[in-house]
Amino acid sequence: MTDDTATPPRKPKAALTQIGNRQLSPATMMMGHGYDPVLSEGSLKAPIFLTSTFAFANAAEGKHFFMGITGKRPGGSEGLVYSRFNGPNQQILEGRLSLWDGAEESLVFSSGMTAICVLFLAFCSQGDVIVHSGPLYAASEGFVAKTLSRFGVTYVDFPAGATREELDVALTKAKAQAAAQGGKVAMVYLESPANPTNALVDVEAVRDARDAVLGADYPIAIDNTFLGPLWQQPLKQGADIVVYSLTKYVGGHSDLVAGSIGGATKWMTPVRMLRNTMGGILDPHTAWMLMRSLETVELRMSRAGENAAKVCAYLKGHPKVEGLGYLGDIADPRQQDIFDRHCTGAGSTFSLYIKGGEAEAFRFLDSLKIAKLAVSLGGTETLASLPAAMTHLSVPDERKAALGITDNLVRISIGIEDADDLIADFEQALAAV
Repeated sequence: MTDDTATPPRKPKAALTQIGNRQLSPATMMMGHGYDPVLSEGSLKAPIFLTSTFAFANAAEGKHFFMGITGKRPGGSEGLVYSRFNGPNQQILEGRLSLWDGAEESLVFSSGMTAICVLFLAFCSQGDVIVHSGPLYAASEGFVAKTLSRFGVTYVDFPAGATREELDVALTKAKAQAAAQGGKVAMVYLESPANPTNALVDVEAVRDARDAVLGADYPIAIDNTFLGPLWQQPLKQGADIVVYSLTKYVGGHSDLVAGSIGGATKWMTPVRMLRNTMGGILDPHTAWMLMRSLETVELRMSRAGENAAKVCAYLKGHPKVEGLGYLGDIADPRQQDIFDRHCTGAGSTFSLYIKGGEAEAFRFLDSLKIAKLAVSLGGTETLASLPAAMTHLSVPDERKAALGITDNLVRISIGIEDADDLIADFEQALAAV
């Protein structure tokens, strides 16, 4: 006997991307994109899938999936295979990250530096040249200058604020250098805003110079950690690959380490293939935590940005402040022009130049009570550090001087505390200098 009143099983729903003619915003789609509760016993939130491997429906399916994993068939695995390659939590997260930047695909990694290193290795061969802006995060610059150089890869760098003419010179030099070494220009790698000076790169000018000197078959990658994904989407300005330390604003709670890259499938495929071999994919628990964080990323970043504007308004003109590297108060006309074309907000991370040197900067840092003395940025709490003595300590002194990373440059990442409380904290810390 059957129960004719029983409700028939529900079928998984297609991803909701619009209502009528209205395209849903990323902030809305963060709540459920890529996941259907029907597939997980009705669980509102995706479970954490702690498994090393996945069962195939039949042997033919297993072969089909592996043909995609190994590159014998285009299109990727088209299914779950093994947790070094993919997993439900990672794939949901990758889909949601792609929404913010308008990327065809995204890939997640165990750290930002894992993402960057695998990216470089995927596109570089012996004799190749990397063209990059400066400054870069010290570990990124060190990987190019110290590690890749062991395998015959060299570089040409240019200042973050380089003009179109300066970019043409740098790319022409790189092209000749690559030809002399028997290689090619592997990629153009940017960091904007630069860490820790907040200097902006003109991505549109880089794209135009790349197209004119090299052609469009050479990717432009950009580390968008300081402003992304809310205040800058570099793929719209002509970058091909966007890079993140998800540890920072996307994670946003200083409780995880992760990284990602995103872009067109043709650029993601070689990186995915190398990640499949090397590993480095993000673990499912951290992916789940990032899915949680993406639900509030717009709220957190907006509050932090508002706080930073208030704090910097107080700091500007303070007798013990030599200057600010804050995108909401740019003195250089060219930098302002880049900001107006590329950015939708000034961010909440800035450089504070204390009058004096390392001793005065140390006194300021040691006197903070609310702000935490720690590296990293983009968390809910306010953080302060001295890059020349901490994150960029390994950079040679002459290189630091050329890039403007001085002993009195304090990097501040404003959190979501009460802005007036933060101002009071900075006021008493500056009084101790």
